[in-house]
Amino acid sequence: MEQLLQQIEAIKKEIAEATATGQAEVEQYRIKYLGTKGLVKQIMGEMKNVPNDQKKEFGQILNAFKLVAEEKLEQLQAALGDSAEVDDSKDYTLPGDTVTVGTRHPLNLVRNQMVSIFKRLGFAVAEGPEVEDDWHNFGAMNLPADHPARDMQDTFYVQEPNEEGAAWLLRTHTSSVQARVMETQKPPIRVICPGRVYRNETISARAHCFFHQVEGLYIDENVSFADLKQTLYFFVQEMFGKDVKVRFRPSYFPFTEPSAEMDISCQICSGKGCNICKHTGWVEILGSGMVHPNVLKNFGIDTEKYTGFAFGMGVERIAQLKYQVNDLRLYSQNDLRFLQQFKSV
Repeated sequence: MEQLLQQIEAIKKEIAEATATGQAEVEQYRIKYLGTKGLVKQIMGEMKNVPNDQKKEFGQILNAFKLVAEEKLEQLQAALGDSAEVDDSKDYTLPGDTVTVGTRHPLNLVRNQMVSIFKRLGFAVAEGPEVEDDWHNFGAMNLPADHPARDMQDTFYVQEPNEEGAAWLLRTHTSSVQARVMETQKPPIRVICPGRVYRNETISARAHCFFHQVEGLYIDENVSFADLKQTLYFFVQEMFGKDVKVRFRPSYFPFTEPSAEMDISCQICSGKGCNICKHTGWVEILGSGMVHPNVLKNFGIDTEKYTGFAFGMGVERIAQLKYQVNDLRLYSQNDLRFLQQFKSV
């Protein structure tokens, strides 16, 4: 302990003689004596080697030693005062750097607006996994393993089908979320299912290997095709304005019967004809129909009591008409020149 006391006295003498003519030297003093690896810290660490009957006395000596070092630091800083070194190469009166304001992605803007419109009609939001099993993605939607309609969708398989036909895949539509809702809820059911879906397609201006959908499902007593049409009329008028024209065309989907596609008057050329509408004045925006009885039976829903309708649309297609974006690749390239155009939206 005697040797340690001598070391403390020697360091205290160094501290008393310490001087500083600039902020850099003050910082050097602080690091040398009071830093995490400084001399004061090292001396304090010797406390573990002091006999127990001397710890109280030695602790007081160490605290006084630390105070000496701290008071000297304060003295050096005070003595420096206005003479502290200033970097004359910088103009401290200039304003700070501008903070860039972020924006929502255009697809998120459109999806949020779509969800908001359907929420006002009483639809709840439902979500599900993007990696899905074959049953919820295909089988439950009236698409058995040998159904030719499966060829309508090129699928990314995570795990190839085994002998029983079970497989894992990236969902090709958010209808799989509807299946999970029907699996866990009893009618009445009224949900929309927004989310990202995947299909094995060549990336181009008009197609991508992933895109976004908003699908809807309504099941209750006495639900009719007229209810479906009025729901979709309300949606397009809220999204595109009261002047939008609408038409329904017969179509085919395995999970609805009857089925229809809905077209609206082209919002880019006002129905006069352009490349987007292929010079017809009309653009298809969604598929819809009455839920097929086989789909209801798959989930134990009484088809004598309940009926329902379903619809699905691509968020990219709605955004294309709303913002006149003609290349799907722009949405996923993270080009700030493109994204910053939506600041005021």
